[in-house]
Parts: sequence; structure tokens; C-alpha cells
Amino acid sequence: MENVVINEVALRDGLQMHRDFVPTADKLRLLDSLVNAGVRDFEVTSFVSPKAVPQMADAAEVCAGLPQKDDLDYSVLVPNRKGLERAAEAGARTVNLVLSATDTMNQRNIRMTLQQTREACVDTIRHAATLDVAADAYIAVAFECPFEGRVDPQRIVELTREMFEAGAGRVIIADTIGAASPAQVKHLFSLLVPEFGTERFACHFHDTRAMALANVWAALEAGIRRFDSAVGGLGGCPFSPGASGNLATEDLLLFLRQCDFETGISLDRMVEAVDVAREITGRELGGRVMPWVRDQLNRLQAEEASA
Repeated sequence: MENVVINEVALRDGLQMHRDFVPTADKLRLLDSLVNAGVRDFEVTSFVSPKAVPQMADAAEVCAGLPQKDDLDYSVLVPNRKGLERAAEAGARTVNLVLSATDTMNQRNIRMTLQQTREACVDTIRHAATLDVAADAYIAVAFECPFEGRVDPQRIVELTREMFEAGAGRVIIADTIGAASPAQVKHLFSLLVPEFGTERFACHFHDTRAMALANVWAALEAGIRRFDSAVGGLGGCPFSPGASGNLATEDLLLFLRQCDFETGISLDRMVEAVDVAREITGRELGGRVMPWVRDQLNRLQAEEASA
């Protein structure tokens, strides 16, 4: 079976909009439950302004509390060179930058034009190399912008080229508001893959229009083998109107299993992680598969009790 990497983003993208501050200890407890389920790749926090995103005010404390194991890979989000330096001081070895694909999205998000954001990303990626920190780049609103509508795929090719030339190790194509279709995903990667290959790409899909798994399949057919998701479907961008939750990790996990891909993650233990996420957020969480999965677990437990 071919391996697919699931990169868990609940601790950053999943929690950033949560109304009440989640204590550091609870964030680390959620991470532990995900590690116990077999997750090995995480985006754990962001070094942004606490005024803009209060939930991430404990970024350094989260980094300090991370389990240090050779098979665990962590990344953090940074907005610029200053954030990069804070992250490096906290021990981060991989940072993610965000480059929105439209002018309006950048201005609404960080009060910079698209060109200014491009220049800042290039500068930060190059500076990361001097600190021995790896840098990856999200291209946000890669399919549709909440302010400007559909994005020209050629612009995504151009931005991807610029990020790779600056030294980005990976580019994550992000459907920030969950507006993409499988046809759009297929077309975009038909432009990207011939020039850049598949190994340095990942995808970040939101499930706003219930198309996230269909989009995953289109990306899988294009050769992409790394996807972001958030346990319980947590998340959404605070600066993107209409950006509801991320693709639920449990949905992605079952989908990949039934399509004969290996992830190394236990679905049974992922249910336990969903329960931890529900407990620490006080929200009803769970992907579309959860009623079926819980029913299967209850039946199995009943059979074992009667044996």
C-alpha cells in the first residue's frame, strides 16, 4: 500500500478562531492524543501578533512542551521575518509562511499588497536559511478568493515558482474558503506537476461545500501524497469570510484507508482524539464519518462483551 502523510493542523488552524483561550496544557493533551493515534506530522502553533490571534499567545510555551521524538515532525506558522526569529528562538525547525494569491485578501489579512507580501515571503524564506530553519509556503485562496472570486491558475504557477526559487522546501496549495471543485484541482495540478513534480506539494482543503474529499481524490490522482486536516473538523480562517472548518482528520483517514492508502494512523484512537478535542473546546465536533465509526465501535464492544 502506498503511503500518504496526514499533517494535523488542529492545534494551529483548528484552534485559532476558538472564542475561549485553550490553555497550553490542554493543547498539549490534544497533541498527545493525536500522537497516540499515530499522527506524526503537525502544525502546532503560529508566531503571530497575540492581539490579532489571542489563541496563539502561548506559541513559545507550546513549542517548549512538545514531545521530542525522532519520528515526530513539527512546523509553526510565521507571518514575517520577526515571527520567524521568534519561532527560531523557541526552537522551531520548520516554519510555514502564508502568501494569499490575491491583492484584496492580502490587504484584508495583513494590510499589504500582493507584491509586498511576495517580497516579504521571499525575504523570510531566505532569512530562514541563515538560521538553519526550513521554510514552506502556503498559497492561500489558491482557487477562489472571498473578495475577488476565482483565481487564475497561471497566477498560482507563478507564485509557486517564486516560492521555490526563494528556497521553499514545500508549497501547500490551500483552498482557504472551501470553494474548489475536483475539476479545478485537476486542472491546477496539470499545470504545476509538469514543471515542479509532485513530492514538494501538499494540499489544504476546507469542507465548506462538502467537496474536500472529492478534491483530495483529484489531488491523489495528480500524484500528491500529503494533506492537511484537523481532528473533528476544527478550524477556519479569521480573515476569510465563509471559511468554515477544515477537512476532518477522521474523514480523511477513513477515505484513504478505503482507497487502499496507508497512513499509519489508528481510526479507533482518532475517535479518542476527537473526544479530547470536544472536551477542551466545549464544542460538538466530529467529521461526517463519526456516527458510522461510533456505531461500529459500539457493535464490536457488544460482541466482545457477549463472547
